[in-house]
Amino acid sequence: MNKIDEIYTEFPYYGSPRITAQLKREGYDINHKKVERLMKEMGVMAIFPKKNTSKANPHHVAYPYLLNGLDINHPNHVWGTDITYVRAKGVWFYLVAILDWFSRYVVSWKLSPSMSQDFCLAALQEALQIDMPQIHNSDQGSQFTSEEYTNILKTSNIQISMDGRGRCFDNIFTERLWRSVKYEEVYLHEYQSFDEARESLDKYFHTYNHRRLHQSLNYNTPAEIYFQ
Repeated sequence: MNKIDEIYTEFPYYGSPRITAQLKREGYDINHKKVERLMKEMGVMAIFPKKNTSKANPHHVAYPYLLNGLDINHPNHVWGTDITYVRAKGVWFYLVAILDWFSRYVVSWKLSPSMSQDFCLAALQEALQIDMPQIHNSDQGSQFTSEEYTNILKTSNIQISMDGRGRCFDNIFTERLWRSVKYEEVYLHEYQSFDEARESLDKYFHTYNHRRLHQSLNYNTPAEIYFQ
């Protein structure tokens, strides 16, 4: 599963046949059916990586996507959020982040050992103590369509935008953040515990926000652009 995660992060358009072929190239004796089963367990699929972390609830309201053709030109114009897996020794944790799309600044993040929606609510509440966006964008996962989550946005007069089903590129900046987190942090460590993972990610996000230069930001840091 760890190796599938690495291949999939690099090639999100690979389905189980090509991931099986890549695993065999790297010396793994594994068949297509087992890869398919593991990918289903992880909740990843080719082209559009909508994970099991983002299962929709048919009883929740889904909102339209508001960002088509939008010129995002200042901090707190659009925040995007998403959930990804973080692997540790023998287990997987869940990571949520709220990202300012203009500056790439990670406004807040939370790590959780389970998929209860509490850690998403905590991340949102923490972010809103820093500032408030005009638009909040997410996928249609049940964590983000719940009444508790959307009511916080509505009472703050924040416009709610949600990706089309199965369209990860509606949330492309957050997907790029996950690539950075995995290649620059998660894959370089073998976390032994939840506390170790959280502490290491805390250091990473501080570096990402305040020290890591971004070419797309004219070699400024996200914090320099966000707090300009």
